[in-house]
Amino acid sequence: MIRFLQTQGPTKKIILSGILLVICGAMVITFIPGGLTSELTGTPGAGVVAKVNGDDIKSDEVRQTARQMAQQDAQRYGEMAAKIMPFLIQQETTRAVDQMINRQALLSEAGRMGLRVTPAEVKDELQHGRYAATFFPGGNFIGQAEYEDMLQRANLTPTKFEQAVGDDILLTKLQALISGSANVSDSEIHDQFIKENSKVKFDYAVLKQDDLRKALHPTDEELKAFYESHKASYANSVPEKRKVKYAVVETGKAAADVQVTPEELRSYYDQHRDQYRLPEQVKVSHILIKTPLPGPDGKVDEKGVAEAQRRAEDLLKQLKSGAKLEDLAKKYSEDPGSAKQGGSLGWIGKGQTVPEFEKTAFSLPKGQTSDLVKSGYGFHIIRVDDKQEAHTKSLDEVKAEIEPVLKHQKGQQIAQQKAEALLKQARAQGLDAAAAAQGVSVITSDFFARKDMLPGLGPAPQFMDAVFGATEKSPPDVAPASQGIVVFQLLGVKPAATPTFEEIRSRVEEEFKNERSSILLSQKIQELSDRAKASHDLKRVAKEMGATLKASDFVLPDAQVPEVGSMSGQAAVAFTMKPGEISGPINSGSNAVVLQVIENRQPSEAEYAAKRDQIRDQLLLGKQQERFGLFVSSLVDEMTRAGKIKRNEEEIKALSRNGSEQGM
Repeated sequence: MIRFLQTQGPTKKIILSGILLVICGAMVITFIPGGLTSELTGTPGAGVVAKVNGDDIKSDEVRQTARQMAQQDAQRYGEMAAKIMPFLIQQETTRAVDQMINRQALLSEAGRMGLRVTPAEVKDELQHGRYAATFFPGGNFIGQAEYEDMLQRANLTPTKFEQAVGDDILLTKLQALISGSANVSDSEIHDQFIKENSKVKFDYAVLKQDDLRKALHPTDEELKAFYESHKASYANSVPEKRKVKYAVVETGKAAADVQVTPEELRSYYDQHRDQYRLPEQVKVSHILIKTPLPGPDGKVDEKGVAEAQRRAEDLLKQLKSGAKLEDLAKKYSEDPGSAKQGGSLGWIGKGQTVPEFEKTAFSLPKGQTSDLVKSGYGFHIIRVDDKQEAHTKSLDEVKAEIEPVLKHQKGQQIAQQKAEALLKQARAQGLDAAAAAQGVSVITSDFFARKDMLPGLGPAPQFMDAVFGATEKSPPDVAPASQGIVVFQLLGVKPAATPTFEEIRSRVEEEFKNERSSILLSQKIQELSDRAKASHDLKRVAKEMGATLKASDFVLPDAQVPEVGSMSGQAAVAFTMKPGEISGPINSGSNAVVLQVIENRQPSEAEYAAKRDQIRDQLLLGKQQERFGLFVSSLVDEMTRAGKIKRNEEEIKALSRNGSEQGM
């Protein structure tokens, strides 16, 4: 489903990455009463983050989508996931808003252009697309009751779910319509090939900023003059600092003695059963012999197709005669991603490959090799190495995953209750007395800046926001931190200040040396280049000016050369120079170089023939993504200017803030 979702690139991120992060997850379209809108102004009201062509995108929808996105992000963090979930949700909220606005704008435009989706297309997608393993395991429907029950657990009805599936199909049609006309000419392919595969060898002279910096010994008068001339940059550079005393109710300690009952484990498992569903998968290896892509006129080189088929048939005969697929794949397969792995694609699920490949891969028995399978990419020979039927992990299999989550949740509840009681008592009797009564230690800090870290708290941006938002003599308050919940009292404030020269003399000296050495580096490398060009002798001038002279090997445009850096940056000029030519100054961070080209080496036509199709595919995909990305950006901008998209910035800010504070 939506092959567009399988591609990587900015367009994918702009449009659809918020859709179906997990089965049915981000597809929740909740129609909740409320969200009052001014009928006179048409501006979004409370509970509505945006209006797109008259349709509301509601806070609840964004909240659900952002949470699903954050849950996917959290999988990378293991045991830390629960603690940082509020921050992940806050991060994903703005992205979810943008994605949902873009999606609704595209659906609106698809309708305006007359694109439609039939019930038959939706049915086919459910039966044969990415949902087949869930709703049609082994090709058999799970039954209407189970289907509705599964959707109900995701807060969906069949009507809403199937509408969302239809919307995704509609977006696929729109994407194909917009980007389908992209094409790549032979000259573009050849130019890109030359650009990627040309090699150059050169000598280069290097000057280092560190060497110039070490030779600088500024006087106090020079430093004071520098301080005065840069005084504006030092204004209030000593940050505001605050002093507090605080007590931490640690979530970890609260959770340590928590017991999780079998009933709680079962309840959590039943509520999150979808997370433990494993789709049908196959482990496959293949050999691909590519066929020519259609030309700009849409025609396919039939002779090229026949030649590809002949080569593929020859490989199939070798396999049937006892040759190893791994050996043939490494030598002949034209799928660069799997050829080096002996043709192995690893485990794949439905919806990850083109239909022709998928149909064969999932129908073959384990250990069997297919005949030729033709797809839009070419001719495949497919071997099924292993199979896994769709199934749901048992409670026993996932118990070890669930128990820490439940303990943490219960620990949070206990910590929250204890912190609330501590705060109430602190406001009545003072923090010291309240903490003593509760058996919690009180820590009194020194003055600290917002970016500092306090003992026992770990990273605590919400706590710092609360402390630096409090007023002097305010009563005790509470704020979350990564280690638990903190009850604190503000003791003092030191406003931001401008330091005297004496207070920051060492900093001034560092900045003086950095600035002066950078200027000297630019001057000296320009002089080196000018003199080398005038004398046509880089080696002699480099020696006279104390530069280090080095020589490169033959390098490609994507190479990294020591002290030059990436050859795709300023040093790319070397690929446009003739042997003997000397470059202008090239800055590479704290180094600067001047090049003299020794030799250029162009790739052969045989290399071009081998890489032509791969380069064409890459260029075509890039053009398609760029075209659709520009279409999306232009569409959203145009609809915004026309008043068809109205964003409620206050609601978005509140949603992000509340999501972080409450974990949504």
